[in-house]
Amino acid sequence: MPNFSGKWTLTEQAQGTAAGTWTGLPLYELYAWGDGDDGRLGLNDTINRSSPVQVGGTTWALVSAGSYNNAATKTDGTLWTWGRGGVGQLGLNDTIYRSSPVQVGALTTWSQVSAGTDFAGAVKTDGTLWMWGRGNQGQLGHNNTIDVSSPVQVGALTTWYEVSTGGQHTAAIKTDGTLWAWGEAGEGRLGNNSTVDKSSPIQVGALTNWAQVSASSGSHTAAIKTDGTLWTWGFNTSGQLGQNNTVVTSSPVQVGALTTWAQVSARGNWTAAIKTDGTMWAWGDNGFGRLGTNTPETIDISSPTQIGALTTWAQVSAGGLDGLAIKTDGTLWAWGLNHNGQSGVNDTIARSSPIQVGALTTWSQASASSNFFSLAINQSTT
Repeated sequence: MPNFSGKWTLTEQAQGTAAGTWTGLPLYELYAWGDGDDGRLGLNDTINRSSPVQVGGTTWALVSAGSYNNAATKTDGTLWTWGRGGVGQLGLNDTIYRSSPVQVGALTTWSQVSAGTDFAGAVKTDGTLWMWGRGNQGQLGHNNTIDVSSPVQVGALTTWYEVSTGGQHTAAIKTDGTLWAWGEAGEGRLGNNSTVDKSSPIQVGALTNWAQVSASSGSHTAAIKTDGTLWTWGFNTSGQLGQNNTVVTSSPVQVGALTTWAQVSARGNWTAAIKTDGTMWAWGDNGFGRLGTNTPETIDISSPTQIGALTTWAQVSAGGLDGLAIKTDGTLWAWGLNHNGQSGVNDTIARSSPIQVGALTTWSQASASSNFFSLAINQSTT
């Protein structure tokens, strides 16, 4: 299965190191900035930061910023969480808030994780899927609407590849390329041609060529197929489906006819994506300049619009009202609302086009939250 996620798996990191990608011992440093409420920055306090501050440790592999809760894996396969914990969304078997990362259990077999709005999901190296936190809309996939405060397996299958948690719905892809969704179905966000909530995974269509999926913290979903086509469905009041209209759709609809989409990120009422040629595109709600297209924030865009003219974008993460992206040269860029410093440029000024965050050229993964903070991993060498 091709990796269109813009995130390195543990296996890919190991392969890169073995191939001589790194010139020394690699350090995987985690940085956080923006709104520090609830301890969501992981810096052992609740203070806002307007520029990146390192979160302890140098072995971080993958990070996912939720709305108020976060999850990350380390290179040793352990799982860590922090932030708001009131409904068990940290997976620590309690409802306590944490202002610094805490390990979830003792296992070393976690490979991919996604933090949503008060819940989270993760895939293990054995292909099993686990979820925890708020379950009121069936978003945990446990065939009920019960909150759980520690990871609970979804079914018994060992064929899960990727999970993406949204506001109150979840989408996931299996190793056979099938696409599945569950949770709140309002506005058709599950893509199964229905608006009936589902508390266990239901297949979206019958195709077996899905490669990457992104469940928005709002009410829509976006996904890319192995043929490079882009598909969206769900709520569309701001044009976030990219269909050049504001029509709600309850099953996947292709965005244009191109076969060159490489990575997509859906959040709130907008969507961002990168093509195989390294160009970056955005559409949907443009409030606070979150689309990065340097257009007036009062103008929403209902079809993909290129952000600048560069062909060097590698990964994009859509936040609630802001965006983050990494270029092929390893630089990190931000735009949109910045009232809590979530752009990381040491001020609180909103921007409608990307601005570089610091001067580092070793950023490898960025994750923008739907609630005014940002997380990113920097891969450097000793």
